[in-house]
Amino acid sequence: MKLKSNEIAGFIRRPPEHVRAVLIYGPDGGQVREVSDRIAKTVVEDLSDPFQVADLTPENLKEEPSRIADEAAAISLTGGRRLVRLRGATDVVTPAAELALGAETGDSLVILEAGALEARSKLRKLFESESRAAAIPCYLDSGAGLDAVIRETLSAFEVRATPDALAYMVEHLGGDRRITRSELEKLALYVGPGGEATLQDAQQLVGDSSALALDQIALAVANGDIAAADRLLQRGYADGLNAIAVLRAVLRHFQRLHKAASHMAAGDSADQAVQKLRPPLFFAVKPAFMAQLRAWPIQRLRLALSRLAEAETQCKSTGTPDLSVAGQTLLGLAYSASRGRTRAPAR
Repeated sequence: MKLKSNEIAGFIRRPPEHVRAVLIYGPDGGQVREVSDRIAKTVVEDLSDPFQVADLTPENLKEEPSRIADEAAAISLTGGRRLVRLRGATDVVTPAAELALGAETGDSLVILEAGALEARSKLRKLFESESRAAAIPCYLDSGAGLDAVIRETLSAFEVRATPDALAYMVEHLGGDRRITRSELEKLALYVGPGGEATLQDAQQLVGDSSALALDQIALAVANGDIAAADRLLQRGYADGLNAIAVLRAVLRHFQRLHKAASHMAAGDSADQAVQKLRPPLFFAVKPAFMAQLRAWPIQRLRLALSRLAEAETQCKSTGTPDLSVAGQTLLGLAYSASRGRTRAPAR
């Protein structure tokens, strides 16, 4: 079945008993895993119990397609429902998923975790059309949704955040739900119960891992430092950053450049334009940001924003090599920046 947005939270808390299988998919791998774990724990308390949980991989099904159906049909030796989990699912496992849904015996819950899937994906269509299955999308946290995640996580630790700190965190988090929660928990433990996180707290403690890596990539691209951008991209991919999160981080940086450039086009000086940015620009990156404003005319910033948006759309297409698309786009922008810098008149 295809769940409506207002049905998802209730489904996660208590999946209907008639549902035999759930597909959880989307570009936010951390959110996919978080939702998967929450649903799994409605069936099995200890997710590491080998008698109650069967963890499979696409490689298992490649060698033995009926394995998932056999696991779904198996009866628990210790009582209760069993759980069957498959991570890294793609359209290739669709026939095996059909076998699992067709199992006549057993009452196991099958959970498939997948990356971004287009509407025409065979696997997604199967789970959206089957009455005993459900599909749950997990999109990257942003805007009001990310704001809610931040407030909810901090509230659990009895911690508040100032408006500036909240705005900073909305800008620097959201690429991966697990990383977002980890960064917020670190901040909450530092502030302590009943405390209030300030902008300075957030700047010092939030985003020193993946978010900092994303910031460094964005700065290298906008600076026109092709070698650094390539090195940081490869390191980020190796550390688990996904292509869409990287593109969105660079997009946010270019949006801030465009906003400042728009203020300048309206008559503000560069300093005045930067002072109007919210959340405020971190002092350590201000020199580089000011140089980027000189290197990127507003017309080229508009083109860069279009290229980044188009690259994200391509990355969401089934079968597209998303890391390659993101890399080509970002290194292309870095090259454009380096050319623009060499053509810029002396000041």
